[in-house]
Amino acid sequence: MATSGVDVPGAAPYGNFINYYTFNPPENRLSLIPATLLQDLGCSDEEETTLILDVGCNSGELSVAFYKHLVPVCREESLEKSGRRKVHLLGFDLDETLIQRAQQLNPLPSSITFTRLDVTDDVEQLQDYLGRHGCPRFHLCLCLAVTMWVHLNHGDSGLLRLLFRLASISQHLLLEAQPWKCYRSAARRLRKLGRSDFDHFKTLKIRGDVADHARDHLERNCGMELIRSFGSTTWDRKLMLFKRT
Repeated sequence: MATSGVDVPGAAPYGNFINYYTFNPPENRLSLIPATLLQDLGCSDEEETTLILDVGCNSGELSVAFYKHLVPVCREESLEKSGRRKVHLLGFDLDETLIQRAQQLNPLPSSITFTRLDVTDDVEQLQDYLGRHGCPRFHLCLCLAVTMWVHLNHGDSGLLRLLFRLASISQHLLLEAQPWKCYRSAARRLRKLGRSDFDHFKTLKIRGDVADHARDHLERNCGMELIRSFGSTTWDRKLMLFKRT
């Protein structure tokens, strides 16, 4: 089901804030991520395609900033002129309005693609994208501040299914899971607007340190291991990097 980006915080039950990056700018994450990350992960071979996936990309500002942070413009232009394979980023969101904005403002359409997709519903489109580029998995998947919205709208099973699904199509996963205090704030904002509570909020069994629960599930059930922690953002959210074992 298509949704439309909204600018009233409590009125964005899927996290689809139309002005998200005005109150959480890309630098809040990028300041913690080394510009050499792709090389550190072994993705420095310029003869091979490197694929990055941004889950819940909103209007695309972070996707573009992340790409530019990891792939200097001079290197990208050099690879393009030489005809060698390069770095591609695919960003998706379930909100059609946000994706349209991302597409309109995309400064690197030959390297960055935005599309509408609900990852809780179907990943066939992602498999098709991998197939077109001749890669079995994304080299790096970004899942930043997405888990809570899936958790609140699809329950414990929805959260665990999301993590398993992303792990199955990724070589590396950069995860930022919202802490439990964010859940309470989201539910409170919704109630203040006189709207119904999130379907699963009161019945969730995964509570407390959600990031730790996510780590445990990824390592026990998804064939991944934590290889690096980049600390916490200004919003006190852990940035954890996992690798497929």
